[in-house]
Amino acid sequence: MKVRIDKNAYSALFYLQKENQFKIGNSSYKQRINKLNALKNAVENTYKEAIRKAIYADFKKPFLETDLTEIYPITSEIKYVKRHLKFWMSKHRVGTPLALVGASSWVKYEPKGVCLIISPWNFPLNLTFGPLISAIAAGNTVIIKPSELTPNISSVMSRIVKELFPENEVALIEGDVKISQELLKLPFNHIFFTGSPAIGKVVMKAAAENLTSITLELGGKSPTIIDETANLVSAVKRIAWGKFINNGQTCIAPDYILIKEEIKNDFLVELKKQLQLFYTNNPSKSKSYCRIVNKRHFNRLINHLKNAEENGVKIELGGKFNENDNYIEPTVVSNLTSKASLTQEEIFGPILPIITYKTVDEAINYVNSKERPLALYIYSKNRKVVNKIINNTRAGSTCINNNVLQYSNHYLPFGGTNNSGIGKSHGFYGFQEFSNQRSVLKQHIKGSIEFLFPPYTSLKQKLTDITIKWF
Repeated sequence: MKVRIDKNAYSALFYLQKENQFKIGNSSYKQRINKLNALKNAVENTYKEAIRKAIYADFKKPFLETDLTEIYPITSEIKYVKRHLKFWMSKHRVGTPLALVGASSWVKYEPKGVCLIISPWNFPLNLTFGPLISAIAAGNTVIIKPSELTPNISSVMSRIVKELFPENEVALIEGDVKISQELLKLPFNHIFFTGSPAIGKVVMKAAAENLTSITLELGGKSPTIIDETANLVSAVKRIAWGKFINNGQTCIAPDYILIKEEIKNDFLVELKKQLQLFYTNNPSKSKSYCRIVNKRHFNRLINHLKNAEENGVKIELGGKFNENDNYIEPTVVSNLTSKASLTQEEIFGPILPIITYKTVDEAINYVNSKERPLALYIYSKNRKVVNKIINNTRAGSTCINNNVLQYSNHYLPFGGTNNSGIGKSHGFYGFQEFSNQRSVLKQHIKGSIEFLFPPYTSLKQKLTDITIKWF
């Protein structure tokens, strides 16, 4: 049965929000705080159990993991925004050059207007309501299109949005990719998309038709470099958590390991111990281990493993799977060749390739042979090595002697660079992304520039020469 796409309804909704944009845009600090408080209460209290159960139904995510990676990021972001929003909304006074004496200048952060948020399935609540918080704080109207791959949590989010907001302010539309395609035809003032680089290019092309500004939170192959000075036990524990939380379906998860060849075996011994501590000898029975979101992504990962075997890749740990449960156990592979698909595509699952290097320059060259990643991780006690890697690579973010945690610091901008994304989010950077930085200059008294208006004379030429030289 085909689902009918009501293009007129989406267009009508868009124009309802467009008509309402200035009322919402002129809302006060207190009004915006009230909206954020209502959203926080819904996520933290009213709908908490419904959120947990829905995400478990979508891909068997443990409740505690949902609390840490879905609910906490939203409540903590709201708390942070509440502390700073009054200042962000105020006039940001800037200097005025002496040549423009008699004037004052400031920057006004005004709403962009009608915004579209297209969110992914891997952290469906977090990556939907996170951008929404920034959009509300900045005073925008918003249409949300969540992923169709996690229908249970999309339904809960729809209930929350309908309860808290009129549709001419915030609306959530459920459905498949065809709905996203129709929405992308509308002349939004800003689009915030989270997903793959391939789809990011489609969104960017659609946005160009209306010269719509965009934020693209994409992915890529995030490397983890480990040298011989690293605390291996600590590094392994943190990497095992960062890689296998959410079953590896995390955009900033370590995608592959670059390790000094003489410590590879020690790393594998420690990793095997750590995975047993996390998920027991049989992760399929563990209550702490998530599942792949659907059969299509499960098959994609299995094809990676088949391709790896065809190219002589060695499975160091794991490799077992159960297609009836979309289950793949934590898997570590080595001896990769450039032909292996695991070295070419973002993995987005519980498979961790290990590649050895002899010198740090070799590791740097390998990273730079790929597209610029969303994150790059370094485990080392050698400051010179750390600085050399940072100065000679490019990435959206870097974490030293840990991984993934940079996402949780609201004071840091989060986002990629080039293939891994455009624009930043979180905290002030998210507020800024959904705002137009409007420059304002006010003339108070007659300015010196008026002395240089036509008709031009030799005296005015001398004054112009002085201005060019001294101001």
